[in-house]
Amino acid sequence: MLHEFLSEFQTPLQNPVLQFSLILFIILFAPILLNKLRIPHLIGLIIAGALIGPFGFEFMLRDESIKLYGTVGLLYIMFLAGLEIDLVDFRKNSSKSLVFGIFTFSIPMILAFLAGYYLLFPFIEHKLATSILFASMLASHTLITYPIVSKFGVTRNRAVGITAGGTIITDTLALLILAVIVASTKGELDTGFWTQLTISLIIFAAIIIFLFPIVARWFFKKYNDKILQYIFVLAMVFLGAFLAEVAGIEGIIGAFLTGLSLNKLIPRTSSLMNRVEFVGNALFIPIFLIGVGMLIDYRAFLSDVDTIIAGAVMTVVAVSAKFIAAWITQKTFRMTVDERRLIWGLSNSQAAATLAAVMVGYNIILNPEAVAAGAEPDRLLSEAILNGSILMILISCTISSFVTQRGARNIALLNATSEDERNAEKVLMPISANTNIPELINLFNSFRGKNKKTDLYVMHIHGGNSLANEKRGNQLLETAAIDASGADNEIHKILLTSNNKVDAISNFIRENRINNMIMAIDNETDTDAFCGPTIDAVLTRNPNCSIVLFKSVNRLITLKRSIVVVPRYAENEIGFAAWIAKLWDFSKNTGTKTIIYCHAETMAYLQKVQTIMPIDVEFMMFDDFADYLVLAREIKNDDFLVFVMSHKDKESYNPTMAKVPQSLRSYFPQNSAMLIFPTQATDVAENTGDFQNAVINDSKFDDVTKSITGIFRN
Repeated sequence: MLHEFLSEFQTPLQNPVLQFSLILFIILFAPILLNKLRIPHLIGLIIAGALIGPFGFEFMLRDESIKLYGTVGLLYIMFLAGLEIDLVDFRKNSSKSLVFGIFTFSIPMILAFLAGYYLLFPFIEHKLATSILFASMLASHTLITYPIVSKFGVTRNRAVGITAGGTIITDTLALLILAVIVASTKGELDTGFWTQLTISLIIFAAIIIFLFPIVARWFFKKYNDKILQYIFVLAMVFLGAFLAEVAGIEGIIGAFLTGLSLNKLIPRTSSLMNRVEFVGNALFIPIFLIGVGMLIDYRAFLSDVDTIIAGAVMTVVAVSAKFIAAWITQKTFRMTVDERRLIWGLSNSQAAATLAAVMVGYNIILNPEAVAAGAEPDRLLSEAILNGSILMILISCTISSFVTQRGARNIALLNATSEDERNAEKVLMPISANTNIPELINLFNSFRGKNKKTDLYVMHIHGGNSLANEKRGNQLLETAAIDASGADNEIHKILLTSNNKVDAISNFIRENRINNMIMAIDNETDTDAFCGPTIDAVLTRNPNCSIVLFKSVNRLITLKRSIVVVPRYAENEIGFAAWIAKLWDFSKNTGTKTIIYCHAETMAYLQKVQTIMPIDVEFMMFDDFADYLVLAREIKNDDFLVFVMSHKDKESYNPTMAKVPQSLRSYFPQNSAMLIFPTQATDVAENTGDFQNAVINDSKFDDVTKSITGIFRN
């Protein structure tokens, strides 16, 4: 028995439970230990992989399970890069991504080709093909430090979008060169090869870009189970990667395009996004990094001079060429030093595409007949290049980690705002047994900036003191807490006993200084009331609280457009800035296209906001709020209707507003809708900084850029 027990600990470990336990402890303790030394934990995971791997203490072999999880982790990195990109900024900076992609491909390609042709392979027979393949290795890069950017919450910085777009360009070109070199060595480089490659790439891109969103939208609309939705997303990632390989390129391109295609369907503040990020960052990506470390053979660096020379040349050329590309990009587009650090840090690390190219080149044997007769194989890329590439991967990833962490930290500190009590948002959410709690929580998440401090109070009011009512109320609050926790929200659960809901809500708002409230339209039977007697009374009693009334029909995750109707003179009211912030956050978080119908004067102010904080928006002239029903022919079932309202006796109030709730029930029963009642409190409006004055005062238009930062804390 003792012998059998001790055999479980013989190296390399064979017990899968013990193997996985070792990996988890490495993932657990690497960040804890290295954070004290201010070393990025990515480096710790790679070093740990080298120590436990076949060339270290040989605790574990780089077997098929490690390769499988590593592949998942690599695809996850590329998928998250596409999923978290701000598509508006991505489209806005597409030309910059193209320019950077050309720089970060051509500069390393030229320098590496010269280094290979004249320094590393001057005397070999096939030095031209070898030098081209060698150069393509160094031209590619992997977004291995993307988790650092995500950790600091700066994934939507323009430098990240530019780098991600450039990554697809340079990796695609590098991998296409790899395919061409392989075909040339096999004698298959003919017209048929080019025709097949072109057609397959077009079909592959069309399926992912156009078909994937349609299928995903149908699935999310039909199935609301959270686990099923996550499994579906994971399946789409691997399907996209597989289609890329079928088309003749690496799967990382397919994973990135899948992220882009699902970008609008997975809001960044949603519980689904939280699960996608959590599983990847907790498990798959760390195992990928450990697997990279297992490739490091330190003995080859000490015993083989050719390996040391190759590794040194590759490292110097790759690191310097990627820096030059980042520096030229920074100077070309007048970016900051920290944005250059992000670009260089993200694009400097070599891993997946480099490994793919070097392994393919190493496995191409140019003298198969001689090898069959017992001669040494003549490989397109030698063993020294293979081992030297591992050294380059280790050094480039180390440099990238430090550079990315510094740039991301500085940008995060620059964007940070104080989270004191004065700037904190307090949101009240009354719920009842008829409330669609998950969608109400989703709406709250869609208004929430990722780094904005928000206190959410979920309230249930029941009449009488019966234990049954109290138990039912606690169950509703617990359901809300579970739904909120899916997106890392903590709520304050409020259970009140009162026969007067209006008094209970109004008193709580006043006593706790609530400045925002989200309520579900409950379709009360009193048709003479605006939204029902309770909601009408709450609106009347609390004009100083920004109130959003929500009618839930379709899931927010499946919506395509937001149709916003704005009354004339809305810009003259105190709460103007606050509802703009909500609308802009909603558009960014949900990825929906926003179409705003408003008067020309209001449009002028909103267009100035758009120039500073761009979203996917279109402005339409609309002079008379009373004619909102003429928009019915433009409305589709998957549109989200938004009406900016006003309180009686306020400048933008229109008597037609009283008919909006009934119109929603009569003319738009298939549409989800939202009614926004802006706050009338001066002190609440002041919490938006100077944004209000900067927008509505012509003499302060030059201050918009500075003041808008205070309200959009993203």
